[in-house]
Amino acid sequence: MATCCDDNEHDPAAKSVAAALEIILAAASPSSHSEVRALDDASDRVLAEDLRTEQPIPAWPNSAMDGYGLRCSDGPGSRRCVGAAFAGHPFTGELGPGECIRIMTGAPVPADVDCVVPQEQCERQDDRVEFRSALRPGANIRQAGEDLPAGAVALARGTLLRPAALGVAASLGRTELRVYPALRVAFFSTGDELQGLGAPLAAGQIYDSNRHMLRALLGRLGCQPLDLGRVADEPAAIRQALTEAAAMADVILSTGGVSVGEADYISALLQELGQVSFWKMNMKPGRPLAFGTIGSAHFFGLPGNPVSTVVTFYEFVRPFLLKRMGKTEPWTVPSLRLPCATTLKKKPGRTDFQRGRLVATAEGWQVAPVGAQSSHILSGLAQAQCLMVLPAEAGDIPAGSLVEVQLLEGLV
Repeated sequence: MATCCDDNEHDPAAKSVAAALEIILAAASPSSHSEVRALDDASDRVLAEDLRTEQPIPAWPNSAMDGYGLRCSDGPGSRRCVGAAFAGHPFTGELGPGECIRIMTGAPVPADVDCVVPQEQCERQDDRVEFRSALRPGANIRQAGEDLPAGAVALARGTLLRPAALGVAASLGRTELRVYPALRVAFFSTGDELQGLGAPLAAGQIYDSNRHMLRALLGRLGCQPLDLGRVADEPAAIRQALTEAAAMADVILSTGGVSVGEADYISALLQELGQVSFWKMNMKPGRPLAFGTIGSAHFFGLPGNPVSTVVTFYEFVRPFLLKRMGKTEPWTVPSLRLPCATTLKKKPGRTDFQRGRLVATAEGWQVAPVGAQSSHILSGLAQAQCLMVLPAEAGDIPAGSLVEVQLLEGLV
């Protein structure tokens, strides 16, 4: 059931975004269990152990440039090239006075070489090399342990294993990692007006977009999505869906049917099955929100309008899931402040999450709204790169004013 009412801006009983998030995060405890996964199967999981280096990284000094390696104490002047060092194929000879070696990026630096001169600053004739730059000990040499010393924590427990973190683990030679289990998240949509994709629409029907967005959002967090489909606006059907979800999942998400005054039996049913609070949220879009537990599973009842579904997921569900997954702070994405390129229309009363795009100007980055901002207009969200977070007390915001911006790229 699509639910939302954005007309009435001021409600003194509504809960603020910050207050609701504090309650929600306080209820999120990481799992006490862990499992071992192959490195290539650990993407988007959270590390359940500290990964320490057994040897320095890099393990030996190596060249940061393609060029020539020499000993500075030999003084100025040309050198005779007596060999070469390549990545994986070190120079095994000895460097005599007035000699140098050809060396490539990543190649081990011999003990008697203390400077690498980039090839662009060298001129070679036969076996003689002239240097057009000053010679400085240590130049263009990556020292052993420069990245990480032996015994250091390379990745701390609670690290979300994105590609770069997996690369660090691979650089340690790890083939397996101990991680927290993937969260099982069951989700369903409520509403007699919803129709499955591919079927013809009857009068008054709409296609169910929310479940497909939730599946994608959960997939980006490495959760195990459990799609329970569309559920009719009927107590027995919703009772069955909630009971099944609580038996199989760590977290339950529903969309629709949580507005005050609509489908009151849903509120009664949730209270009967678990401990669930219903809040009017001081935010736009996304005024209605339910949160609590059903059995051992946590429950979120999200509003049914599609933009409201995504915004409330982003502001409340995503931080909760990240903390439950075992990730250390931050659970919410850091925000930045940018000037707005145009005047932003707003009524005082609620924190407004307007969809925006980034604009490159000669003075730097600015932010501008994307299309109409109503909670049912999904096309604008599809084009958005960010959310502009406008304070509850604010009215229209003049062009050039600094506004809080939450980046969405890679997150929704």
